[in-house]
Amino acid sequence: MLTRRYRLVERIASGGMSAIWRAFDQSLHRTVAIKLLDGSVGGDSNGRDLIMREARATARLIHPDAIEVYDYGETVTTRGRLAAYVVMRLLDGRPLSERITEGPLPWREAVVIGTRVALVLAAAHQRGIVHRDVTAENVLLSPEGAKLLDFGIAAYVGEQVDQRLADFGTPPYVAPERLTSVPVHPAVDVYALGVLIFEMLTGTLPYPETTWEALENAQRTGQPPAPCVPGLPAEVAELCRRCLAQDPGERPSAQYVAEVLGASLTAPAVTVRTTSPWVRRARVVTMAAAVLTTWTAVLLWVQPEVGPPLAAATTSLPTGGPAAAGGERHQGALTEPVSDAGPDSGTVVDRSQSASPTGAARTDPSPSTSRPGATQSAGPQKVQPPPIAQAPPKDRDTGPKGPQAGPGDPAPTGGTSTLLTLTQAVGRFDATLEAGQAAGSVRADVALDLRQVVHNLIKAEGYSSDGLLQVRAKLADREREGGLTRQVRQDLDEGLTLIGAALQKAA
Repeated sequence: MLTRRYRLVERIASGGMSAIWRAFDQSLHRTVAIKLLDGSVGGDSNGRDLIMREARATARLIHPDAIEVYDYGETVTTRGRLAAYVVMRLLDGRPLSERITEGPLPWREAVVIGTRVALVLAAAHQRGIVHRDVTAENVLLSPEGAKLLDFGIAAYVGEQVDQRLADFGTPPYVAPERLTSVPVHPAVDVYALGVLIFEMLTGTLPYPETTWEALENAQRTGQPPAPCVPGLPAEVAELCRRCLAQDPGERPSAQYVAEVLGASLTAPAVTVRTTSPWVRRARVVTMAAAVLTTWTAVLLWVQPEVGPPLAAATTSLPTGGPAAAGGERHQGALTEPVSDAGPDSGTVVDRSQSASPTGAARTDPSPSTSRPGATQSAGPQKVQPPPIAQAPPKDRDTGPKGPQAGPGDPAPTGGTSTLLTLTQAVGRFDATLEAGQAAGSVRADVALDLRQVVHNLIKAEGYSSDGLLQVRAKLADREREGGLTRQVRQDLDEGLTLIGAALQKAA
């Protein structure tokens, strides 16, 4: 117990000088996170000063993507030492560093995270606060989006930090000027942000130095590296390179970084067309027919009793009728016609009416004569194939319920009252966002943010209605900001209802 109010429940993480606990506030009946100095340094006045600085800096910064501070205090431990603690909002999620170990992030997802972190830093810099420890470990991917944590070594702009603050930090993210005795400047956060963006896009660090000794001995010359990622807008790659500039005066501000990253999200996305299964089958049949045509023509050519094949004769696989069933061949020409389906239109193009060498079209008015013993016509006989059946058009829900679930999922019946699977419900939500973005009813950054929030929500362990409530509140906020229209918000809200029902069923 701390001050007869906070009951420590579970140790969440441990650092070099403190530990994070999941705790319960018995006065306000809520679960919180408490950062508590470790017992071995609990009596160190310098440690208490640092944790107090963190509490004051974080409380001074009011931003939705920065962690909230509720309380600060000092207490006497059971060992008789004076320990300091700071009470913060408890957030669920996982560190960005854990996500990066799985591989590089899609560039749009990385840009969204970078934008949110840049906005937090811009707000902090406006209030004279420099974070000084922006790393992938200190960015939490929560159901609400990316959050910037741990202002433990934050300092004020222009402050001349002493040795106790200078020795803290993560070397790969430390700007070169931090190795010298220069006053605190926001440019050190921008450098770390550039490292973070580079790491998200490529999965690797821009520079190999991972220790203080290697960092001090590094001799960097030439232009900083720029991430090379397929589809990445050139302005984002150039921005990352500028953030990594050795000279802090060449780096942009955090606000400028946020604006450029946000603007890059409005670039038109590359649309990947999906081909229906029946069209793919038709293409396979056409390719097989072409191969069969080539080999059949070769076989006919080498047989001495059969004349050379007509240059214009083409074939396809038999599609029905006695001739197709028997698989016979007529002398002088092949009886199988070619049917070619257009790639997406469903139109059947008959190429069997190819012109003969004499210029006359060759047709067979009586296809049924293609049987043993039947009298053959002088020209090649053509059998008209039955039309390829077009796939029935997919039902498209144009009402306020939003688009149907994605391909491969059975279409629900009975409207929104039918319980969808989680895959169908999430697919319906994503399709609503895509349709709204294509129609200009949803901003690109809002669509990507909402998609990420919902996907993080369904990855969380266990069903929680609080997560859905937070997403609904975000929808209302985005509508007030003009990021989406009222109709789209209603469609997305209904989609969240379906997702909640599917989550509850899965739980």
